[in-house]
Amino acid sequence: MNTALRRNKNFALLLSGQIVSNAGDHIQDFAFLLLVLAMTGSAAQSGLVLGVNTAAYLLVGLAAGALVDRWDRRRTMIWCELGRAALAATVAAALWLDRLTLPHLYAVAALGGVLHALFQSASTAALPTIVGPAQLARALAVTQGTLNTLRVSGATLAAAVHGLGRTVPFAVNAVSFVASAASLRLMRASFQEETRPPGPGSLVAEIREGLTWLWRQPVIRLFGLLQTGDMLRYGAGYLVIITLAQGVGASPQQIGLIFSAAAAGSLLGSLLAARLAARFPIGRLAAAMLWVEALVFPLYAAAPDALLLGLVAFAESVLPPVYSVAMTSHRLAITPDHLRGRTSAALETLTMGALSAGTMAGGAMIAAWGPKPATLTLAAWLLLLAITATAAPSVRRIR
Repeated sequence: MNTALRRNKNFALLLSGQIVSNAGDHIQDFAFLLLVLAMTGSAAQSGLVLGVNTAAYLLVGLAAGALVDRWDRRRTMIWCELGRAALAATVAAALWLDRLTLPHLYAVAALGGVLHALFQSASTAALPTIVGPAQLARALAVTQGTLNTLRVSGATLAAAVHGLGRTVPFAVNAVSFVASAASLRLMRASFQEETRPPGPGSLVAEIREGLTWLWRQPVIRLFGLLQTGDMLRYGAGYLVIITLAQGVGASPQQIGLIFSAAAAGSLLGSLLAARLAARFPIGRLAAAMLWVEALVFPLYAAAPDALLLGLVAFAESVLPPVYSVAMTSHRLAITPDHLRGRTSAALETLTMGALSAGTMAGGAMIAAWGPKPATLTLAAWLLLLAITATAAPSVRRIR
């Protein structure tokens, strides 16, 4: 973090709150999986609880973006954090009273997804106003690097907290959300240029306004579609890598280390992101990322052991954060403040939907062809995306 950003007390408060609440999320997600598994004996049910959370996020994502463009963003974020704290506290209390049920967990997952959609849309839309245009790329890089650090250490932290007792992860997460809300309350920065009262049009009309603006931006439109295509591969690749690792005899712990290596690669990319984003055109970064992924991804199929799978995972994970910081800072900088919530939510909904669809497609490909042919199919898809990014005139022109 450079000196100017370090001296920005509002950004420091925002970041510290996000560190605490994201650590709590890692702890709770881990506990959710183990808790549902213990209650039902079904791994499918465990995954379904987290799937409900994602589905709720996707269902309300576009509306959430429109609402945070209407509402006071700071208040919205504070109430979302307090709401999520209350949800986590209900699970802790129900466990302590031995009254927890599966429908209770599904309800918590669904409502948590709704609140997360509102919070994420407001947070992304507010960042340019909090840090200013000159520090936006660096602030995005620092935030991304911090979250990637939590990805590396999250599983270890979650396991340690879970070992203290089954109610502890949910109590800790409730406290983490309260701490995040407190950090937001202490901030003195503006979160938007102005709070807009609801206009004469409907919420659907406001959503349409945001989508229309996005579609009329050729660079953002193309990069959004390319990122959606990449997230399809990412969702499918997650299952493919797990299946390949099992095929070479990797233990569950070794599989976890493979994904930790990917997180470490992302962390390195985050550390380099602001500098590289300032030095190279966005179009060149996008093409470079997709070419590296297209050339590296087939190596998963040839890796003979978990160590080499981890090295491949590390290598292909370095550039995506660099591109993400460059593209997000460009998009936020050119988007009018009153549209930032809607445009951010639209792209987030699109990419998260692609991630979920990719996961389902990956399972189908593995079942039909096996993991190695599925790997090569995904590599061919990445090659197509790389060629598209290289050939597109708008990519070549953008600085």
